[in-house]
Amino acid sequence: MKSETPIPLGVRLRARAPLRRRLVDAAARVVVTAGGMLVIASIAAILFFLGREVLPLWASARIDARGAVVAPEAFAAAPPAADPGGEFAVAATAAGRLVAYDLRAWRRLGELSDGAVRGERPVAWARAAEGTWWMATEQGSLVAVRARFEPGGERPPLGVPQLEELEGWSCFAPGALPDRFAASAPGRRRVAVIFARGKGAAVEFVTIAERRSLFGPVQRAEVRRDLPVPPGSRATALAITADGARAYVGTDGGQLQGWDLTEPERPRLLDAVSASSQPAAVTALALLAGDITVVAGSGSGEVSTWFLVQDSGRASGWRLQRAGVFAQHRGAVTAVAASPRNKSFVTAGADGVLALHHATTGRTRAAVRGLDGAVAGLAFFPKGDGAAAVDVSGTLHSWRIVDPHPGASLRALFGKLWYEGYPEPGYVWQSTGGTDEVEPKLSLIPLLLGTAKGMLYALLFAVPLAVLGALYTAQFAHPIVRAAVKPAVEIMAALPSVILGLVAGLWLAPLLEGRAPGALVALVVLPAGALAMGFFWRALPGQLRSRVPAGTEAMWLVPLLTAAAALCLWASPWVEAAVFGGDFRSWLLQRAGLRYDQRNCMVVGFAMGFAVIPIVFTISEDALASVPQRLISGSLALGATRWQTAVRLVLPTASPGIFSAIMIGFGRAVGETMIVLMATGNTPILDWNIFTGMRTLSANIAVELPEAPVGSTLYRVLFLSALLLFAVTFAVNTLAEVVRQWFRQRYQRL
Repeated sequence: MKSETPIPLGVRLRARAPLRRRLVDAAARVVVTAGGMLVIASIAAILFFLGREVLPLWASARIDARGAVVAPEAFAAAPPAADPGGEFAVAATAAGRLVAYDLRAWRRLGELSDGAVRGERPVAWARAAEGTWWMATEQGSLVAVRARFEPGGERPPLGVPQLEELEGWSCFAPGALPDRFAASAPGRRRVAVIFARGKGAAVEFVTIAERRSLFGPVQRAEVRRDLPVPPGSRATALAITADGARAYVGTDGGQLQGWDLTEPERPRLLDAVSASSQPAAVTALALLAGDITVVAGSGSGEVSTWFLVQDSGRASGWRLQRAGVFAQHRGAVTAVAASPRNKSFVTAGADGVLALHHATTGRTRAAVRGLDGAVAGLAFFPKGDGAAAVDVSGTLHSWRIVDPHPGASLRALFGKLWYEGYPEPGYVWQSTGGTDEVEPKLSLIPLLLGTAKGMLYALLFAVPLAVLGALYTAQFAHPIVRAAVKPAVEIMAALPSVILGLVAGLWLAPLLEGRAPGALVALVVLPAGALAMGFFWRALPGQLRSRVPAGTEAMWLVPLLTAAAALCLWASPWVEAAVFGGDFRSWLLQRAGLRYDQRNCMVVGFAMGFAVIPIVFTISEDALASVPQRLISGSLALGATRWQTAVRLVLPTASPGIFSAIMIGFGRAVGETMIVLMATGNTPILDWNIFTGMRTLSANIAVELPEAPVGSTLYRVLFLSALLLFAVTFAVNTLAEVVRQWFRQRYQRL
């Protein structure tokens, strides 16, 4: 007879289970699976969104040719001007005419002048400002004119811009007109001009100022001086700041001079350097937005940027510092034009190449070939989205420039850059400045350091207290004490971080500022006092110690340690007078070179520590309390003390959970915003000094994002900061899980 195969017990139980239970199990399985998939999808969506906002930072620049128009006559050596929309351009001809062109239909519209302004014919041109020229005339006058483009509505007939005369000055001798010159911006009732003629060994400097009086004639003050160049050399390129305070002179010997003209009667040579690594003339000079950095182009095709830096070792107190060297043209640099919006500039070379550079990052962003000959004039569009050039053959060229984030690069975000006015390269975060010309400085290194600094001091305060407190509560405390302590600590987690930040910034920071020496003494006295009380307790007779219920001894320490802390703070003035000469902040600065700020990392450590302690304590206490009681009883039965059992058995067994608790506390400290925002000075500095503040990535996002224009470089860099925070926490959590599994495998046999 054939025997029947026995049915497994699990199968029989499932078969007997009611249909309702099976349906509930299936539904729960579906819900849990869907919830997990939804979490994964949410994280992927966050990553996709952050990546979509960050990726445009790394897009390469592009220069697209829009077209060209051939003029019936040659152009003068003067940059053209364009309206903000890049639809019209005005260029100067060799005969002195200003002619308008339609850049949409590529046709000549008409002349704004017939070759004379105020009845005087121009012989030399210089750029004064966007859409404005200085003209040196045959009669020795210096005249400023502007091509006025209507901002909207109906344009003038045929779309021809209007010519507007701004100012006129008598600067030059009619028989000694300049070959080249540079003048300060018009409209200040003062003009400063540097000019050179022929092969003279000096550049002439003239400043003219007018004073108007209600009861008298206009008073005119004129000062003329020479700015000498090296013997045997002549000036080949000139530039002057808009306020006429500084000037730069380039010579045919390759020398670049920086002059201080703040005192017109006594111009000072600040420094003179070789502008090129090869012996070649300086062929083009241009000042970038803000008039601090000067771009020098040489006859060898080299392009470099320079600015003045204070140097106490020089007699003048200044030196010209090379900030960057860019991709070299294969022919002489014939023209340079600066963007009015940022630190970008374009250069044109005799090789027919137009190149786009960015001064701060020191990179050549893009280049395009398309020029027929030497460029007579080059200009950026007012919005910085295009450029126009005129060459000596009589052709007007135009390009569209696409470079929305020129200042974003790995070197700019994570490396050292030499910024204008700084004595040396550095990591700097300064997203805005006092004026629009100040270049944004977007280094993330100070923010990363600030994040690590705040996290470190918070964990140094929180982890020992939380883990040791959890060890005491789980292994030594009386059940009544444990029932009171654990809920009290867990309730701390319900405190809003904004409340902790408010208390830390408005109460704790001023308190510690006035009691800093006492607080430092308390950090030593409290642990030492706790140890001393432990030894004192062990020295007491056993009969006296037996009267105190086991596990409640430590509660007697609370009032004693509180009194000791209050005593340390109360005695702070005496400690400061006896140890620190009566002024702790001055002693700290003079002896240790450390600055003390009211809102500093010590305040943040205490405040953020109170936010981290409940998380670390709760998870650690649960891990310690879950150690099997049979292991503890066996250890005690073998003669080990409770402390030996806790340290050598309980802690290793619970180490995976304790490590997870510390990593979760790490994530809480890294992502904390409100406490850091309110309890620090939010200053992005580079030091580990516990007595100074910092700025973290999360606090920086909270401060900067409401003011960041959507789609701007700052906007996308802030999203990059969020992506870095995400990546750091993800990496730390992954590492924590790996380490936790290692601990679990090592101690799973206990």
